[in-house]
Amino acid sequence: MISSPERVGLARALDLARTPGVPPGPNPRVGCVLLDSEGAVIGEGFHRGAGTPHAEVAALAEAGPHARGATAVVTLEPCDHHGRTGPCTQALIDAGVSRVVFAMDDPTELGGGGARRLADAGVQVERADVDEALRAREFLAPWASAATRGRPFVTLKMASTLDGRVAASDGTSRWITGPQSRIEVHRLRAEVDAVVVGTGTAWIDDPSLTVRDVDAGGYQPMRVVVGERELPAHATLRAEDVVHLRIRDPRVILDDLWRRGVHHVLLEGGPTVAAAWLEASVVDRLVWFIAPVILGAGPSAVGDLGISTLTDASRWEVLEVCRSGDDARIVAAPLPTGVPGGKGT
Repeated sequence: MISSPERVGLARALDLARTPGVPPGPNPRVGCVLLDSEGAVIGEGFHRGAGTPHAEVAALAEAGPHARGATAVVTLEPCDHHGRTGPCTQALIDAGVSRVVFAMDDPTELGGGGARRLADAGVQVERADVDEALRAREFLAPWASAATRGRPFVTLKMASTLDGRVAASDGTSRWITGPQSRIEVHRLRAEVDAVVVGTGTAWIDDPSLTVRDVDAGGYQPMRVVVGERELPAHATLRAEDVVHLRIRDPRVILDDLWRRGVHHVLLEGGPTVAAAWLEASVVDRLVWFIAPVILGAGPSAVGDLGISTLTDASRWEVLEVCRSGDDARIVAAPLPTGVPGGKGT
């Protein structure tokens, strides 16, 4: 059972992990808080990217000699391997930390085993199962998925009216959702490696796909356009500024992006691209903004999936439902294979 200061420490560690400006990349974004015997914070740290000190090491450096006998509260199990930097387990042991509380097991063969290593050295170790820990696991889920499956995690963002339209019959689509939802989309962009749209969206909507209106510390994700058509000469997405993959197969696209170091993709395509990626069963998370608007006509949010009967419908598990200004936001994940209606990914 973790203490109240440790719960607060976990929440703070997650805030540190989310610090703007850290490129997502192949490394997990981790936060660490060191607490003394009275529960006071004596050190904080977060991982700033490949080759920089890990969160635990940064926190230990801030705490200095006060780390002896302290509790380390970390969003991810401390690593137990040598990479560009040494193992965090050894740093914690050498510093004399007496207890480690972490939110999520490291699922990788390379980094896992840290809890066991610490326990063998006499450090008290506990994996937390509180709300703060669950939020940390959700934040780390894209990294964990990509690291264990060898392909980017895919978040599909959709925005539609109550009756599932993404534009009016005359083609107008700006803006269906309100300003708060658009800010949320920019926050999503700030947490991914690449934003992907199809050439149709590039022609019709002329998006920029950049992070704006939120503090991203100067970070911008890779902008990717998929499809065989050339980009229009007047497009905001100029050919020299984007990666244009003249490919339609979602799995081939993901293989290409994985080789480019992309671990988390935000898919913002239109109905055709959304349908293709859903049909290929490569969408890992759905973030759907629904505006309190009814059009009665216009293109549907998702194109034809080849489903002709309700029993074959693609069914999803709802993870979160909340307000986004005047809109609603639904976050969902595909039901696993073996569950009725689940197709897996």
